[in-house]
Amino acid sequence: MGCAALAWPGSATAQACDRALAASPQFSVEGCVFQNALNPRAQPSQPAWKIWSRFLSAAPPGAMPVDAIPVRPLDRAALDALDNSANHVVRLGHSSHLLKLRGRYWLIDPMFGERASPLSFAGPKRFHAPPLPLSELPPIEGLILSHDHYDHLDLPTIEHLNGRVQRYFVPLGVGRRLQEMGVEAQRIEEFDWWQEGRHADVTVTATPAQHFSGRTPWDRNRTLWASWVIQSGDQRIFYSGDTGYFDGFRQIGARFDGFDLALMENGAYDPYWPAVHLTPEETVQAFVDLRARLLYLVHNSTFNLAFHTWKDPLERVSALAAAQGLPLATPEIGEVLTIGLPRSNVLWWKGLR
Repeated sequence: MGCAALAWPGSATAQACDRALAASPQFSVEGCVFQNALNPRAQPSQPAWKIWSRFLSAAPPGAMPVDAIPVRPLDRAALDALDNSANHVVRLGHSSHLLKLRGRYWLIDPMFGERASPLSFAGPKRFHAPPLPLSELPPIEGLILSHDHYDHLDLPTIEHLNGRVQRYFVPLGVGRRLQEMGVEAQRIEEFDWWQEGRHADVTVTATPAQHFSGRTPWDRNRTLWASWVIQSGDQRIFYSGDTGYFDGFRQIGARFDGFDLALMENGAYDPYWPAVHLTPEETVQAFVDLRARLLYLVHNSTFNLAFHTWKDPLERVSALAAAQGLPLATPEIGEVLTIGLPRSNVLWWKGLR
């Protein structure tokens, strides 16, 4: 449904709800599932059989690139050379990012796997290699997950990083997923919306999103989804995770009084699932609602997860940003953005097929 998830509506099991999860205002004991905040404007998705029948058909023209996606290779030496007094964001592909926050490394939704799928031989395949191999990653201070879909929570990546991450920051219920992947429970911190934690001089806050969760046909919405606020020094980063448009963006922007950088979902939208991903127009409106200074586009150019062309998200948002005079960042894969420093933005996809 626009993200790598084998999940669709189903009947609840008869087991009792987990008490720790049931304490959340986002949790419904009827079915033991998490739910989105009330949004009367949200339109329902098409039935699961309709969605999956579309995915089983041939990909529409332009859904996957013909030409190579440009990738800037990185290595450990280049990362370590970055200014330790600044905050840097490195685009790894899709929604995956490496952050160097005043000298210490963090990851957001790290996805180094070949496929966004539970299967090694089927499912959405990468358009490009990561800009650096997993073996070149430095020790990670903190790892942030937005939800448990396969294009955001990647088993091979988590297994490789096991023992090399100090702390995992995840929405409610996702900690159990990590433990099943071999992560030690004492390294994991779970968060409901609006809860915050602090580690290595960085404050993280789980904030609302409008989405869904699940990794099998039988566990839809058993874990929570979230956007995140990351505060390092006097700079604030917002990461949308996967989300549809809702009034929560204005609430988040007001509560935090704006952001230096907003990493905003831009891709995998479709009329068949109108409420769980942002259209380009909604991406721009959400950015305005957040009162952010720089719009940085994520969730595109790595996997084919919908039916629009691979360039459509980038083309439409860049045109909207230009028309409205909004500052835009569309970094290449592997490009480093240093928050607060001037940069020249390049529309790198122009001319590619």
